Amino acid sequence: MRPYNPLEKRNLAESIVTELLQQAAKPLPPAEVFGGAGIYVIYYIGGYPDYRPIAERNREGRFDAPIYVGKAVPPGSRVGSFDADALPGSELFKRLQEHAESVNAAPSLSRDDFFCRFLVIDDIFIPLGESLLITRFQPIWNVEVKGFGNHTPGGGRTNQQPSHWDTLHPGRPWVANLTGKARDEEKIKTGLRQKLEKLGLLSPLPEPAPVQLDMGVSEGG
Repeated sequence: MRPYNPLEKRNLAESIVTELLQQAAKPLPPAEVFGGAGIYVIYYIGGYPDYRPIAERNREGRFDAPIYVGKAVPPGSRVGSFDADALPGSELFKRLQEHAESVNAAPSLSRDDFFCRFLVIDDIFIPLGESLLITRFQPIWNVEVKGFGNHTPGGGRTNQQPSHWDTLHPGRPWVANLTGKARDEEKIKTGLRQKLEKLGLLSPLPEPAPVQLDMGVSEGG
């Protein structure tokens, strides 16, 4: 029998995900600014018809089916710089705030229907946690209706298509400047339904397991 190694990447990732999922669900964005970088999951409880199977699994304190998983890394991480003593600022809070603004811009969605869990962790562990979360939950906005996490394109890049997410949920002002070919909304919805079926989210709900809902910010930030 192979001995258990708590420092193996898979076991490290499991411990990170376990800690994240033990956090209380909070409104999107959280009520108070907090510092740090890390990972997060976003939950939907609203009435958009195509997300009904997801919303049902998140209502009444369940929060069992994230609609999106993401990360926020310290400044410089994306360009390969490294400073062991660098302070991450409020990157995680800012990222959640950006997502709330994207939701606000879409008339088909309401920010009041979104909640999040987040975990501030050392940046070297961020990719491990995010990767396992996406693999485990297959969140629809990560694997099928992609584009929620997109930013305003840089100069000279407006010739791209609107994302799958922006096709279903138009409203972000910068998307109007994109000149690429429009996507087929019905085709996206068909793919969404097929994915939900494949994930087993169209099956009956299990009995609820209430989870604490915290409208503030936890001590750990």
